Amino acid sequence: MLCYALLHTHDVVAREVYGEEALRVTPPPLQPYLNGGDEVDNMTDNGELQHVTRVRLVQFQKNTDEPMGITLKMTEDGRCIVARIMHGGMIHRQATLHVGDEIREINGQPVQNQTVSQLQRLLRDARGSITFKIVPSYRSAPPPCEIFVRAQFDYDPLDDDLIPCAQAGIAFHVGDILQIISKDDHHWWQARHDTAGGSAGLIPSPELQEWRIACDAAPGCSAHEDGCDGSAVNCSIFSRKKKQCRDKYLAKHNAVFDQLDLVTYEEVVKVPVGDPTFQRRTLVLLGAHGVGRRHIKNTLIAKYPDKYAYPIPHTTRPQRPDEENGRSYYFISHDEMMADISANDYLEYGTHEDAMYGTKLDTIRRIHADGKMAILDVEPQALKILRTAEFSPYVVFIAAPSLQNIADYDGSLERLGKESDMLRSAYGHFFDLTIVNNDIGETIAKLENAIDTVQSTPQWVPVSWL
Repeated sequence: MLCYALLHTHDVVAREVYGEEALRVTPPPLQPYLNGGDEVDNMTDNGELQHVTRVRLVQFQKNTDEPMGITLKMTEDGRCIVARIMHGGMIHRQATLHVGDEIREINGQPVQNQTVSQLQRLLRDARGSITFKIVPSYRSAPPPCEIFVRAQFDYDPLDDDLIPCAQAGIAFHVGDILQIISKDDHHWWQARHDTAGGSAGLIPSPELQEWRIACDAAPGCSAHEDGCDGSAVNCSIFSRKKKQCRDKYLAKHNAVFDQLDLVTYEEVVKVPVGDPTFQRRTLVLLGAHGVGRRHIKNTLIAKYPDKYAYPIPHTTRPQRPDEENGRSYYFISHDEMMADISANDYLEYGTHEDAMYGTKLDTIRRIHADGKMAILDVEPQALKILRTAEFSPYVVFIAAPSLQNIADYDGSLERLGKESDMLRSAYGHFFDLTIVNNDIGETIAKLENAIDTVQSTPQWVPVSWL
């Protein structure tokens, strides 16, 4: 269980700074050290030599402000192990240490059985030439990992009680594109923003984030500063009281995962302009009821009839004498519509004044076949069907106008704002664009410019769409 695996982790980032140009690594000794330095001149038996511990000396000179870029952990038997090497950092570029290496001494001072805080102080106060005595792990390097994901939640390492070191983390917001550099650690991935070079930072893995969400949602259990029993717990070191959280979680809260719509990261790929394998086919307008989506939709269709179209709904309402079937509605029988609903042929449907209305998927497909972009003002639940390669939607959230300088005599704007905030909170990770509808003309102009930009710039889309 992830929570259980986390209980014994005590990471500390080596924050000290060392000059890259002053780095020196001593070659392996011709005669191996025994137990950290005893001579072995008199040892000739092969069986005895098998127990010799080979030790290397790695030396640094502290000259610049660049972090070393490693994290350490203490094992249960008091040994200091290199837990993580930050990609792009000094150690990673020089390849002088490796994950799993055991550090025996720092500047001649043994580190065994020292606490995390003592190691932090030792490294922080070190000056000049710094020497590590290590036992190499000879662990093979993991295969490189370079994928891109879209963040589906906001994250600030300074507010995270679980991160080994907040200074080693990177902050991001919903919709940010992150390049994943390493997934070697099951709890903490290494990543950087797609527009940023240099060293990577720590972000919570999907498993850790899902555990955090489920633990927060479970009654009496928290992944933050309070323990499951309500007592104060420092989660950054995973005290023993977190074991109570694990026990309660295992006993009561496995169903939480099934009840929550857990979202963390979505793997994406960058599609260049003009790629024949991809194009946006559907414009989805989301927003609170009464925010102006219908007016925006009708304006775009009237202004660009050769570019946009709206799928004509089907209804069981009786056809009036002046109505033409297929112009404003497709008129069908109740039995026919129920059969189509059972066959999952509808994107969404509902009842109004004893008649059923619905948007059929085939009407959207016909718009695509005509070379046009379908415009939909649907409920957000429809995204579960629309976010596929077939419909390739561009999702725009029309947010409620701000209440500043607007008279709200009947409270309707306040209700609109609350509904808008709820939609943003629940479905914001699906939005490609958010426009605050303070002025309908400006909103339409921004939307037109955004669509032009989408069609003329590279796009990040889910890998499943290609």
